[in-house]
Amino acid sequence: MARRPSQPDDRAGLAHVVDLIRETVPPLHPAGIPFVAAPAAVAVLGRKRRWIARPALATAAASALFFRHPSRVPPTGEGLVVAAADGTVALVDDAVPMPELGLGDQPLPRVCTFLSVFDVHVQRVPIAGRVRSVVHTPGAFLSADLPAASSENERTAMTIATGPDGSGPAVGVVQIAGLLARRIVNDAAPGDALTLGDTYGLIRFGSRVDIYLPQGSTVKVARGQRAVGAETVLAELP
Repeated sequence: MARRPSQPDDRAGLAHVVDLIRETVPPLHPAGIPFVAAPAAVAVLGRKRRWIARPALATAAASALFFRHPSRVPPTGEGLVVAAADGTVALVDDAVPMPELGLGDQPLPRVCTFLSVFDVHVQRVPIAGRVRSVVHTPGAFLSADLPAASSENERTAMTIATGPDGSGPAVGVVQIAGLLARRIVNDAAPGDALTLGDTYGLIRFGSRVDIYLPQGSTVKVARGQRAVGAETVLAELP
């Protein structure tokens, strides 16, 4: 019996299924590839021994979940500051910014987002602008939900000057390592032009992100609220 040739509708249906899979299963951040590939390889090599294969597969799956990199759609509007990370808003207060941010020594509005090991751990650009500085500071590894973590933990601080030419108000964003975190990744460099919502970094295994806002900014979130990176509006600049 002759084989029925593939019809255009069949190809369209297959393409639709592929699109659904891509929308449902988020891609993997490149930094997570070694953490997924290594245990997956162990699982394949040890597939005849369940006591090796099963834990290795579980580790690969957990790593893929941790390093997931879902697409996001930032809001539109002038002067909006969005969440730089997924997580829970742990603090909304006024605090003196880290010295390396270069934002002065007076208290500024601050929003702190705590990331558990179950949250997406890539960081997003909170506001469009030009990078003024990126400074990494070694430190301790206290639990990231403690207030002292802002000043005592290992961190990478980035200052973004808003406006097309970087002459507008500056926003500080600080990636803070947590109790389990041992590596902060920041791909931005001074002089880079950043687009709202783009991915710029990653913190491995539990962490926190603090955002320092210009005086007069209107904070739009409250402590305990869930934030979605690149989509939740944290504040509006003056």
